Amino acid sequence: MERPLSIEKHTGHTPPEAAPIQEQPTNTSYEGHSRPAYDETEKSRWERLWPVIACGAGLFSDGYLNGVIGFVSTMLGKIYPTAYASSPAQRNVSSITFAGTVVGMLIFGYTSDHYSRKWSLFASTVILIAFAALSAGSYGAGGSSSGLFAALTAWRFLLGIGIGGEYPAGSVGCAESTGELKSGTRNRWFILFTNVQIDIGFVVSALVPMIVVLITGEDHLRAAWRICLGLGVIPPLSLLYLRLKLNEPEAYRRETMAKAKTPWLLVIKFYWWRLTIVSLIWFIYDFSGYSFSLFSSTIVDNLLGDNSPLWKSFGWTTLIYLFYLPGCIGGSFVSDWLGPKMTLGIGVLAQGIVGFIMAGVYSYLAHPQNVAGFVIVYGVFLALGEFGPGDNIGLIASKSCATAVRGQYYGIAAAIGKIGAFVGDQVLAILYNRYKDTDPIKAGQYPFFVSSALCILSAGIAFFLLPHIGQDTIDEEDVKFRAYLAENGYDVSQMGVQRESAEHIVGQTEVEGGNEVNEKVSKA
Repeated sequence: MERPLSIEKHTGHTPPEAAPIQEQPTNTSYEGHSRPAYDETEKSRWERLWPVIACGAGLFSDGYLNGVIGFVSTMLGKIYPTAYASSPAQRNVSSITFAGTVVGMLIFGYTSDHYSRKWSLFASTVILIAFAALSAGSYGAGGSSSGLFAALTAWRFLLGIGIGGEYPAGSVGCAESTGELKSGTRNRWFILFTNVQIDIGFVVSALVPMIVVLITGEDHLRAAWRICLGLGVIPPLSLLYLRLKLNEPEAYRRETMAKAKTPWLLVIKFYWWRLTIVSLIWFIYDFSGYSFSLFSSTIVDNLLGDNSPLWKSFGWTTLIYLFYLPGCIGGSFVSDWLGPKMTLGIGVLAQGIVGFIMAGVYSYLAHPQNVAGFVIVYGVFLALGEFGPGDNIGLIASKSCATAVRGQYYGIAAAIGKIGAFVGDQVLAILYNRYKDTDPIKAGQYPFFVSSALCILSAGIAFFLLPHIGQDTIDEEDVKFRAYLAENGYDVSQMGVQRESAEHIVGQTEVEGGNEVNEKVSKA
């Protein structure tokens, strides 16, 4: 695809074909034509940055809505001690969102590539608002608790579809928008408005229940859990207008196959191995990261004992989640300095080592008088997870493939990651519940042994099998993919949404310029 030319108004007696073309600096070429880099734009700093914010910040909802359900589940267990404990809802309410998220990632991965990044993102935002509100208003027919649990489970599944849409539409749009930012800062801006937003969402998801329970008291938990879920409407609602004003990212406008047939066989041959590696690392990260996040309130509650106030358990969990922030914020800067591959590998290796240490000393930490020590060690374990894979796996997934198939590539990798979260939630719960009554030490140790072993495996995969991701990888990957398609007989002139309009503008300008010159010649 030829880049649009900058047309100057022709004056004097110079024929239009001889007038100099205003050239832009170029970074590479394909099909024999030069193309400007994505950051070669006259936009102001704010005009470049606000699409990054609007696309990525919605992931705060992922952190909040996924995190808060663990606390809501604890409240429901207090309100309905027998009915909830004996119901499959105790497990399903927390984990069903992951199933919906997988569906949303796959659906919106497809629509973001084949229809629109902007409108896919807008649709996912509307879904988030609607089903966050409906979750808060869940009600069983005749006031039955089983009906309430069934309704909440159903709304949480549909809410997950909206959360899933934030990943391929929002994160991918965010990554493409960072291409217009200054080289050397792109990774941190992506991370600050994707993973950091998720982690802030988790912190708030623990802080809000603590404050609400302090206000309502434990005698009014029926109101407290609904308030906690209802507040989840506010974050996506605040982004709705910004997302309505978004334009499609420049990379998408150049490279989309929305109006062309996708050569699936060529895409699979080119990306299957890379997608497998990225998906495997994401599976392992979510297996430990998300499942431990949901699991942490249960662990702390048991450490503090049955007689501890609920707000105190939520408060300690808030402190644990706060450890996410130095990890993810620090990792965002290191990712620009060392690169995503090395940062991910170093972070997850260190996390595995700390996890083994924690499992080894768990017999000492697993006492109410040592809960502060547990929180610190566990917090470091979680912080390292955010420093490494938490910050960088989404970045690698969004920049390690071409723009034309990025939404689907990212959606598949993220969906496999969420399957890891679901599997981890089930496996760690089974391990914990198997030993919690007979051997509480093993109940706490075994989940950390399993997670830490997977961290070491993930580090090896990252160091030896992940591709290098540089500051200009999005642009470079688009060029490589186009060249590969062209070599295999695919008509790359079909790609992009600007080609026809750009050629029309150029043609019209040349005709107008030619007519102007002819008029001046005849007058002379």
